[in-house]
Amino acid sequence: MGLLCPLPVLRAQKRLAGMTRGRILRLLATDPASWVDVPHFCATAGHELVAAEDSNGVKTYLIRRG
Repeated sequence: MGLLCPLPVLRAQKRLAGMTRGRILRLLATDPASWVDVPHFCATAGHELVAAEDSNGVKTYLIRRG
């Protein structure tokens, strides 16, 4: 949280790389651009965006490692 594009996606990418296939990462972000960036990252990197929620400017993403 508190990071601007592309840092939320880069941090998620790093964490996902250390996880086994099928595990789920919960990502919290305050950057409004993450609403576009995270789904795009998941689609291009082969991960599944399980859920995305925005609550008072805090975006919560659940990403299943592909």
